[in-house]
Amino acid sequence: MMQRVMSLFSLRNVTFVTGAILFFALMEYFFSGAGGQRYLAVRLLPLAVIVQILYLYQGRYLYPRLPVAVNHAAVVLYIGICLWAMYYLTVNFEDIAIWRQAAYNTQDFITGLLILLVVMELSRIIHPVLFYVNVVLVFYALYGNYSPIDFFWHPAVSLERLVTSSSVEFSTGIYGRYTQLSLTLIAAFLLLAAAASGFGAQRALVEVMRRIAGRSRHTIPQTAVLASVSVGMVSGSGSANTAVTGSFTIPLMKRYGVPGTFAGAVETAASMGGLIMPPLMAVAGFLMAEFLGVPYWDVVVRGFGVAFVYFVSLILAVYLLSVRLLPNTPVQVEQVPLYNWLRTAIFFSGIIFLILLMSVFGYGAMRAALYTSGVILVTLLFAWLYFKYVLKDEALKEETLWGNLRLAIETHAEMAAYLTVLMATLGIMVGLFTVTGFITRMGSLLIQLGEFHIIATILMAWVFGWLVGTGLPPTATYIIVAVIIVPPLRQLGIDPWVAHFFAFLLAIWGELSPPTSLTAAVAAKIANASFMKTMWEALKICLPITVMSFAIFVRSDMVVNPGWGQITDVLLVAAGTAGITYAVFGQFFEHKGANGGIRAVIAALSFIVIFHPDDMVAAAAAVVVVPMLLVGVKRHGRLAAVSEEESERIRERLEAEDRAANEGRA
Repeated sequence: MMQRVMSLFSLRNVTFVTGAILFFALMEYFFSGAGGQRYLAVRLLPLAVIVQILYLYQGRYLYPRLPVAVNHAAVVLYIGICLWAMYYLTVNFEDIAIWRQAAYNTQDFITGLLILLVVMELSRIIHPVLFYVNVVLVFYALYGNYSPIDFFWHPAVSLERLVTSSSVEFSTGIYGRYTQLSLTLIAAFLLLAAAASGFGAQRALVEVMRRIAGRSRHTIPQTAVLASVSVGMVSGSGSANTAVTGSFTIPLMKRYGVPGTFAGAVETAASMGGLIMPPLMAVAGFLMAEFLGVPYWDVVVRGFGVAFVYFVSLILAVYLLSVRLLPNTPVQVEQVPLYNWLRTAIFFSGIIFLILLMSVFGYGAMRAALYTSGVILVTLLFAWLYFKYVLKDEALKEETLWGNLRLAIETHAEMAAYLTVLMATLGIMVGLFTVTGFITRMGSLLIQLGEFHIIATILMAWVFGWLVGTGLPPTATYIIVAVIIVPPLRQLGIDPWVAHFFAFLLAIWGELSPPTSLTAAVAAKIANASFMKTMWEALKICLPITVMSFAIFVRSDMVVNPGWGQITDVLLVAAGTAGITYAVFGQFFEHKGANGGIRAVIAALSFIVIFHPDDMVAAAAAVVVVPMLLVGVKRHGRLAAVSEEESERIRERLEAEDRAANEGRA
């Protein structure tokens, strides 16, 4: 009996109970709004930090090189600090937020410093690049008056001002707008992923997409595209998307003869598209709505156009490469159980319901997400009960209602805690950028470049975004670019929607940009392929992201004016990016010189379609490009086709190169 009681206090159960408290506290706020967003952040950020610590501790010790006792003591200490901060700041919230502004007492300072240090330490474990950037910014804030370079010089910030601005001021730092957003609107949308995960809808999605992809080896890689766009709708992470869908799609592609490098690159590119796809849009969509002060639906309706352009080109690129690598032989498709079809239909019906609530019925994003997640959860629950107890489905024999509901709560708590810690870390970074005046100086530099030429400013902004994106996740990259780059672009007369979507596409591209890409690393690991080769192949496939980053400055209706103007520009950009994709991967003629010439012509016409400022000229070029594409795709299917033997030789050669690269890396 005692053993059973003690088993209830396992680390997993303690983590679940803590996560459930966070889940139900958020649900209570969603339906009542009690206290407001700032008070919610003060109450729940420490709890989210505790949940994140416990989830990390389930998988491994926080400090593997230190003794077990030290690890246990550290976890107890961190949790104790979080509980104290939650109690002290909640009890004294009104005094700190109103009466003691700019005159904080010693206890306020110590409490703020302690919770700030815990968040910083947790970011060191989860987001080391962000941590080291923040450490550099801390030293820069404290000792910027010693800088020998005028551009970086600023009056030093006192330690007290640095700590309070990052903690107990509540409007910036770890309790600021980013943390508040993660615990409100973003957490509400994460309920969609939690409901889908709890009753296995995500697994069902992948199986159904595999069935829809067709019976030819040429269409096998399209499984990754369809699965990633489906899961990406409710996933805010490219690497998480790759881990979920790639664990199935990459082995499937390799089983049918797809080389590991190509399989990993396709999954990487597809996961990048999942980050663009509404309604979640890598979490950056919520931040964009916050920055612009618009309803979230205004961002979503523009996001669909961007996603359409990307996936048109992605599907074409994957097909062209598949023809070069795989024979067009039929494959046997496994039958998908009716229950998986039903779960998939429920999931997509829920997404359609969400869109209708926000667009037709005018519901706010949070209410729409709450109602939709409730509908999905209840519908999946009834479907599960029917298939388990009425139809006696053998596949559900081991599942329990409590187990599924627990998985849904755990999924939401883990995702919400992770994003809250990420947003708190970003709040520290943006706060340090602000107090040092770096944002103002960088903006002045870009405006001076704009006086020379607006294109110089755009190129400088792109380079800056690329450098930021090499080590940071998309959400972090978007926030930094939006805070530092967007204001000067707007001062130079660029439409706010264009500036923010430029930042958004830069952030997505930054997830893939060399020399680092976590998504490509995960895909390469699953595929047992060379990371660098996987990343470079994915970069070529993801070329539309790069093109679109600049196309929106010319075809601005694509993101500025929803309606017929948007549809026209979306179709033009889609035609242009598809043409460029064909120019990179397609084969129009058997003769090498003639083939190179026609591809160059298609590329030149495609650039006219995308970048020519005269809509009539762009449309005329599109009228030429689209028929050439249709004919070219058909000719490519005939001229670039490979036999079974040729495909096997290509696969063996590429896998030998991957083995050599992996051995060299080892």
